[in-house]
Amino acid sequence: MFRNLQIYRLPGFLASAESLNRMLAQAAFAPAASNELLREGWAPPRADGDLVHVVNGQFLLKLTTESKVLPAAVINQVTKARAAEMEEAQGFCPGKKAYKELRERVADELLPRAFSTRDSTWVWIDPKNAWLVVDAAGAGKADTAIKLLLKTIDKFPVESLRVQRSPVGVMTDWLQSDEAPAGFTVDMDATLQATGESKAQVQWKRHTLNAEELGRHIAAGKQCIRLAMTWDSKISFVLDQGLAVKSLKLLDVLKEKDYAKDDAERFDGDFALFAGETAKLLADLVHALGGAATMSDPGEQKSTPATRSQKKLERAVGLSAELYKVRALHREVLNELYTQSVQPYIVHVHERMAATGESAVKAALELAKARPAGSTASQMLLVAAVEILEPSEKPAAGDEPVRAQRTVNGQGLGTSQPA
Repeated sequence: MFRNLQIYRLPGFLASAESLNRMLAQAAFAPAASNELLREGWAPPRADGDLVHVVNGQFLLKLTTESKVLPAAVINQVTKARAAEMEEAQGFCPGKKAYKELRERVADELLPRAFSTRDSTWVWIDPKNAWLVVDAAGAGKADTAIKLLLKTIDKFPVESLRVQRSPVGVMTDWLQSDEAPAGFTVDMDATLQATGESKAQVQWKRHTLNAEELGRHIAAGKQCIRLAMTWDSKISFVLDQGLAVKSLKLLDVLKEKDYAKDDAERFDGDFALFAGETAKLLADLVHALGGAATMSDPGEQKSTPATRSQKKLERAVGLSAELYKVRALHREVLNELYTQSVQPYIVHVHERMAATGESAVKAALELAKARPAGSTASQMLLVAAVEILEPSEKPAAGDEPVRAQRTVNGQGLGTSQPA
């Protein structure tokens, strides 16, 4: 079921399965419309079941993504043919801007005929031990699931996993001393990487790790960034420098005789076995890395690609949550005036994106720096960035009057233009 683990913590997570199911229903998966390139949402892990599948107090979620396959080569081919027709009709070839607009129109025309592909991402929540695990080989795919959870679950307390000691330093020590921590054994796959600019690597694949050979590479300045291990003779896995667990496999000792009567029982049995044993593995792994780090005791702060990536993820998760909260607040306050209020700011952010090539969030943050901190204009620029990334659904038409506007941060929110 789970092959790759991106691991997070959920301190203080108290939501019940019933309340979590209601919140996830706000972003339930529905097939993409003919003119949509991408659609994602939560789907029942088991056919005809709830969005939150519960086994022995463990929660299982499934994020389903549907995307359209529209090859760039096909778009370019049709665009060139259309451009040739335009040149023949008007006597000159379309300019750069006209060609770009033509290509966009062609892509829109071809989109309804594009093939659709669906992909599922499993998410495991362990309320008892405060674990959140996403089955993803890379952080990008896991970020998609985390951001959707932040949007749909109120006050979702997700944090990236932090430990007292650097995984790179600890794995290097294990190899150098030829001694694994209690309960673990080192297997036959490892990757050492130089710390200099060259980033030279030495890899072992299904090969005996010779302590003398490893010692020479470590003495030359290389460190372990990837190490295959086995826990308690039950689970084999690969630990990388970013605290991700890859290639997880339950060994034969855990694969008892199958007494399940049907596929549903077998599914529940597999998940219960995975969750029960993996929770123990994660606890032992954190202990082997010096224990969990806290804000008061952050552990080793050596700057490595792994720690920099971890801090970047924490900033991204925090920023995403804050931006969505800001948008929700302004939508609630402005009500029917929301669309006309945010539109000028969207235009402003688009202009900077076109001029600088920055992302929507980066452009909005840079524009906001020129405004007074906490001002309405700076907040609306951030709201505009979220709207560019993910436009709000249009509200249903109605005759309900506009509500009186509340005050946010000491300033009324109206339909002012960006300064």
